[in-house]
Amino acid sequence: MELRLLQEAREEKLLGEYAQKSVATKGREKSEEKCDIRTDFQRDRDRIIHCKSFRRMKHKTQVFISPEGDHYRTRLTHTLEVSQIARSIARALNLNEDLTEAIALGHDLGHTPFGHAGERKLSKLCEAYGSFAHNEQSLRVVDRLEKNGEGLNLTWEVRDGILNHRTSCKPATMEGKVVQLSDKIAYTNHDIDDAVRAGMLTPEDIPPEIVALIGTTSSSRINAMIRDTITNSARRNEIRMSVQMRETLTNLRDFMFRNVYMSDIAMEEHEKADKIIGDLYEYYWSHPEVMEGEFLQLLKEGEPLWKVVCDYIACMTDRFAVAKYTELFIPKEWGRL
Repeated sequence: MELRLLQEAREEKLLGEYAQKSVATKGREKSEEKCDIRTDFQRDRDRIIHCKSFRRMKHKTQVFISPEGDHYRTRLTHTLEVSQIARSIARALNLNEDLTEAIALGHDLGHTPFGHAGERKLSKLCEAYGSFAHNEQSLRVVDRLEKNGEGLNLTWEVRDGILNHRTSCKPATMEGKVVQLSDKIAYTNHDIDDAVRAGMLTPEDIPPEIVALIGTTSSSRINAMIRDTITNSARRNEIRMSVQMRETLTNLRDFMFRNVYMSDIAMEEHEKADKIIGDLYEYYWSHPEVMEGEFLQLLKEGEPLWKVVCDYIACMTDRFAVAKYTELFIPKEWGRL
């Protein structure tokens, strides 16, 4: 008997009422033969882990642009922390952990260099032609950009979870809803840790009413939020926190926006990121022929120029963007000409 069939049978026996079973997937856009070892969601997870976009996240900003030190989060370590939190919640609620993991690992594949600063700049630059948002770009990465334009051909449920992980969206599966909340739990707490490491905050700066409820350390805060989510979501067809914990998470995010994300220090770095992204966009708009071959192929296939330029820049790591900017706009020393 195929191992996949055994795993699918195990899902039917063990997963809860509201879990998305792999045998009930809505399938892939392009039909393909099933794997004899892995379920469809396990296969999607593996495709994401092995794709180029996943590897590039290790050199993309989470919050702090070009930090000095090895212990600041990157977009990749953020993704792994989201995955850990989401899997813990999914397992406790008897949801499909494989689907949860695949969505979590793929949710930020389309993020720009320089974090949300880069995303905001690209969104502004292309607003006359269309829209740019990192969740939409993450779906474009797995549907169109990976494997030289073939895409990863993921299942409908994984694609839905990737597209709809932002607060304003509504994931169709419980697993997608778990990732949506886990994303917020992860970044709110690990960004505090990084801000303390950077000297922008001290542990004593965190509002005392928040500390009283969920503790002083990152691990205690995350543990409290996970436990609350599990308790309030058990045997329900929704993922939710208690009113008190939801307010606490909101207050903590507001605190971080005031003191870190929108601080004078952060805004100075964002201005530099805006300059790099803006100049690169204008340059490649005027000189599309210098983009790499896979992006030129997109143009040949009829993709609009503004979208392909956004694709090219969004795929860049922070250091690649800086290197390209230096190459294009910073004069070289005479001795190196």
